[in-house]
Amino acid sequence: MAKTRPPKKCLDSFTIKGINKIVKAGDCVLMRPWDSGKPPYVAKVEKIETDSRNSIRVRIRWYYRPEESKGGRRQFHGAKELFLSDHYDVQSADTIEDKCTVHTFKNYTKLTSVENEDYFCRFEYNYATGGFTPDRVAVFCKCEMPYNPDDLMVECEGCNDWFHPACISMTPEDAKRLEHFFCENCSPDDDVKRTRNSRNFSKHSEIKVESKRRRREKS
Repeated sequence: MAKTRPPKKCLDSFTIKGINKIVKAGDCVLMRPWDSGKPPYVAKVEKIETDSRNSIRVRIRWYYRPEESKGGRRQFHGAKELFLSDHYDVQSADTIEDKCTVHTFKNYTKLTSVENEDYFCRFEYNYATGGFTPDRVAVFCKCEMPYNPDDLMVECEGCNDWFHPACISMTPEDAKRLEHFFCENCSPDDDVKRTRNSRNFSKHSEIKVESKRRRREKS
């Protein structure tokens, strides 16, 4: 008669070896990649279990980097952007290197500084189909691209749309020096178009994310 395997025991937490950080279900972690030349994988811990041999294993939900998705990295993807996938897995807890924080998109734009362990997520990703949720996001500028929080943008004081300096024939240095800015649709005066208030340029700006006028949806 075959022996019955003892049931697995759920744990509330465990401690990462070497750095003594405590991991609980719901935490985001950095996991050792198969290729040492690649950055660590990012995952969300769903459950922590131990078996009869006291081996700790974690059920995780993987985050994908843009370059790991079927569509690849695009211009509007931030350097620290991740997609929360529907890809679940079970891994040894020994493969966890450190903890990290995956912010909401809005909270990430409020950070005064971005640390190595800071990431953000605004999309969920279906790894089998390559689809995203949501499949539509607000777009900005003449190029009609979603917002990349790493990019400098300037706000039109007339329509409250945001523009990349390059899309309005301006250098980033010129954009930072301006006192007022009106886009070509909001002012017939070329001299006025070239000026804007310096308080309205930002890389990480809450007003940038929450500006509602003149937003357009792009499929």
